Amino acid sequence: MRRRSGDAALVLALTLVLTFVLAGGASGGAGAVPTYKIGAIYDRSGATADVGTPYSDGVQGYVAYSNKHSKKFKISLVSQDTGYDTGRSQAFYEQLRTSGIVAISGWATRDTEAFKARVAADQLPYVSASYAESVANPSDTPYNFFVAPSYSQQMRIALRYISKQNPNKRVKVVVYYNNSPFGESPLKDGEAYIANKRLNIDYGTVAMPAGATDLTAQLTQARDADYIIVQNTSSPAALLARDANRLGLKAKFVLLNWCADELFVGLAGKAAAGAIGIQPFGTTGLKVRGLKTPAAWLASHGGQTLGKKGIHYVQGWYTAKVLIEAVRRLVVQGKKVDGPSIKSMLETMPAVDTGGVTAKIKFSPRYHAGQRSSRIFQVIRGRFRQVAPYTVP
Repeated sequence: MRRRSGDAALVLALTLVLTFVLAGGASGGAGAVPTYKIGAIYDRSGATADVGTPYSDGVQGYVAYSNKHSKKFKISLVSQDTGYDTGRSQAFYEQLRTSGIVAISGWATRDTEAFKARVAADQLPYVSASYAESVANPSDTPYNFFVAPSYSQQMRIALRYISKQNPNKRVKVVVYYNNSPFGESPLKDGEAYIANKRLNIDYGTVAMPAGATDLTAQLTQARDADYIIVQNTSSPAALLARDANRLGLKAKFVLLNWCADELFVGLAGKAAAGAIGIQPFGTTGLKVRGLKTPAAWLASHGGQTLGKKGIHYVQGWYTAKVLIEAVRRLVVQGKKVDGPSIKSMLETMPAVDTGGVTAKIKFSPRYHAGQRSSRIFQVIRGRFRQVAPYTVP
């Protein structure tokens, strides 16, 4: 009888442990460090993989760094390369939403806008690499966040810069953009800004075909342009600059954040000289303390340098840091870690100091873009160098 009783007790104990694990409790007994799942949608093989790959490496790098140094909680990153394909992203999102995640690190504007109603209904904070102003207003998109000034704000900063550089001259600006919601996002807001501020600027837009190997036909619309603004990623922006240089165009290039980087400089070659960058994340050449930790992490995990990885690695690193900081604060305060609590913490926690990489990142219950300003850089002697401090329109 004693043996049966012992067997029954063992079965009961095993059943209780299994029930606890299936219910989502931390295994390993009392005092185990909890693990929270975050979903991540990447582009490492699609149309924006040139910048998506280092960005996703930065997200993964910071998660690994956080897990190594955090004694109170761990992060499990559930990620997939969806190749800039919204259908694949949609399928992956359906898996994520029922997998016990507490938040999502998103990528493309097309995905971000397509999922905005779903993430609100599912109460999953969605911190995207899309900076579309369409998802910055929490009264419309309560669970969407991004850590940079919006594409529209970057466009306004670019137009203000151009206007200030030409106080007594009417100039022609042509915007070349990725033929997608990402590229289209700031176009109308740029036009509205010119009208509202009565800037002395003629403004036109030209779509850049995906996968193009020659942009001569598109550049015929910029033969008399004074400035070309580029809302695209590094590789097509560099192709545009090389083709413009080959055609003898005199327009000055102004690049928004996804192409104002080391990759553009390397691919564009001599055509990069003088290009202006509206880059909220600066450059890996900055001498700021916020670059020391990701640089040291890379050096000790594969021996790569920050200069080789590029600024988008840093961008991914600090995007992940902001999201995980909200989780950390909830854990330290002994609060439940779930979608609604992370949303509330992101909206109310103190500004995140990135050590000079960016302006301080701060959300509010009224606005979910983490920054409103950007420094301005210019390619001088083969690399981006700062030419203007933090600027707002």
